[in-house]
Amino acid sequence: MKRLLLVPGLTLASSLCAFAAEGVATLPPAAPYQQVSKLVKLPNFLPGMGQLFVDPATLPAGPFLAYGHDGKLVSTIYMLPTKDLNPEKSFDNLAAPGGNVDHVDIYYNAGHPGVEEPHVHLVLWHVAAAGEASVAK
Repeated sequence: MKRLLLVPGLTLASSLCAFAAEGVATLPPAAPYQQVSKLVKLPNFLPGMGQLFVDPATLPAGPFLAYGHDGKLVSTIYMLPTKDLNPEKSFDNLAAPGGNVDHVDIYYNAGHPGVEEPHVHLVLWHVAAAGEASVAK
């Protein structure tokens, strides 16, 4: 009997994940996400990253949703302050609102409008490495 209940539960959970990813799969993402360029002085499209959206309540870490020129989600980006990368601090349960992650990049950034302090970008790519070209320029 328990096995019979597990199957519908797993199906419902899978459907909810797909629904969540669907809400951010294309521009514009569902609320509470807002266009970063309307919140801080940044261009609408950042080469190498794309067009960014964030829930302001989650700043500075994010997640930031990054879209290519075609309006499709390519990555989820976290901007983690380097001062917080120590044994006393952890970042647990970082979500990937866009669904499946193909690969991950991590790199240092000295700071920029919106996240002025030094931080690392943790980039969860939802596209294969070849798909990164959609945000290259």
